Amino acid sequence: MNAPWRGPLGLTADGLPVVPGDGIASVDAGGEVRGRATPEAAQLLALLGPVALATPERPFVVAQLAQSLDGFIATASGASRSLSGPANLDHLHRLRALVDVVVVGRRTACLDDPRLTVRRVPGAHPARAVLDPSGRVDGGAQLFAADGSRCLRVGTGACPSHVEQLQVGRTPRDVLAALAGAGFRRILVEGGGETVSSFVAAGVVDRLHLAVAPVFFGAGRRGLALPAVGSVEGAHRPPARRFAMDPDVLYELAFDRGATSTS
Repeated sequence: MNAPWRGPLGLTADGLPVVPGDGIASVDAGGEVRGRATPEAAQLLALLGPVALATPERPFVVAQLAQSLDGFIATASGASRSLSGPANLDHLHRLRALVDVVVVGRRTACLDDPRLTVRRVPGAHPARAVLDPSGRVDGGAQLFAADGSRCLRVGTGACPSHVEQLQVGRTPRDVLAALAGAGFRRILVEGGGETVSSFVAAGVVDRLHLAVAPVFFGAGRRGLALPAVGSVEGAHRPPARRFAMDPDVLYELAFDRGATSTS
């Protein structure tokens, strides 16, 4: 296992995860932890192991979303910064540190102006890409900062000189093919709700990390929203694990590529 994984996972030089206390544990690509580990360390390895250990012939895609109990990622006024608790924010930054590129949609870039960097945990900043077919994201957006990380606009429009531009089709499969062609193998789809939902519906997500915060918004920007099913029996039930991230609860859903596709 190479150097980029050592900061977020706490790895020894031989690639074994170091856990708090007196034990050393191992984790496989499916997230199963073996050996001695505290509950906190076992949770860390179980959630991040599938991302860190993925050796995909095609891009490995993890999507993440944090939403309220009633399914919103922001209030009607657009406020969202205090939705997730500190533990889930740490988890998000660990995901960023483990992937090659973080992807967000145009609306998230315009409304939230995220930096998409790694600040809360050790690790390198990933590349940053915005899905912006019509070139509406301002060139001064924080995700376009010239800080040494690759920056990409997937779409048209004028870009700062250091920003790469990919003009591709608008489907999630088109986007992934273009990102793979640009050298990215581990991809984090971070938001917003429409973008994550479209990737899940297209059947191109390997893991979904869905955090639910104990709060009601009543209205606002919708979180995960998928096409309706005709019956409970016909609903897709992916394998799921639940992790406590006080005060939030995080659900990890494991998908077979294509199982959720509506195309």
